[in-house]
Amino acid sequence: MNDIVKITSVKKESADTKTFEFKMDGKATAGQFVMVWIPGVDEIPMSLSSTGETKSITVKAIGEATKALHELKKNDNIGIRGPYGNGFKTKKKDRILVVGGGVGIAALIPLIRETGADTVIGARNKKEVIMEDETKKYSKNVWVSTDDGSYEYHGNAVQLMKEKLAAKKYDMVVACGPEVMLYYAHKECAELGIECQMSLERYMKCGAGLCGSCVIDGMRICEDGPVFDCKQISKLKEFGKIKRDPSGAKVSL
Repeated sequence: MNDIVKITSVKKESADTKTFEFKMDGKATAGQFVMVWIPGVDEIPMSLSSTGETKSITVKAIGEATKALHELKKNDNIGIRGPYGNGFKTKKKDRILVVGGGVGIAALIPLIRETGADTVIGARNKKEVIMEDETKKYSKNVWVSTDDGSYEYHGNAVQLMKEKLAAKKYDMVVACGPEVMLYYAHKECAELGIECQMSLERYMKCGAGLCGSCVIDGMRICEDGPVFDCKQISKLKEFGKIKRDPSGAKVSL
């Protein structure tokens, strides 16, 4: 689906992160993404932070396109293509621990809403913790870690995840966040024999499996992902080590 949509609300999540809501027909599932066109600037991929009739994206201002998006207000227009990709696949009986690092927690909100899963939110400091209240609407157990210890657990999200996995039996870990976090979360799950699903991110141009810019070890993030399971990730030699820049050249993470 390709639509020009009107922004219906803008919510400030932190000093550099905002959630933009818009109305868009069509079914979307937790973990899928859309291509967002900022008029006169660029088109970028963004995970959906809500998937109902009212959909949303949660955006951290880190580059030209995202900073331009942050300048938009209610009733401004943006272009939306999608949704694309494969989302999370869980069963009602699954005991799930969700782990969201930084703005990655936003992509997990639809799954938390559907499952009520226990949740770990990780951030560098208290000011960068986002969507804690939103998560607590759906999850009975929400734990927060900050790298500098300025709020709740002192440590990173993976350290807190390990403590929770030791304290309670879970069938699966579902995670989204910086790749270094996902790398160590995957390593821990593999060692413990716990199933996992993780949403990966790569530079993306088309979003529809044509351009090849998001390829990692022959797998296209947009078409084969963005959600991969533990077995798939175990086969990705570039995971946690290498990505591609806008020119297609491989660079170290």
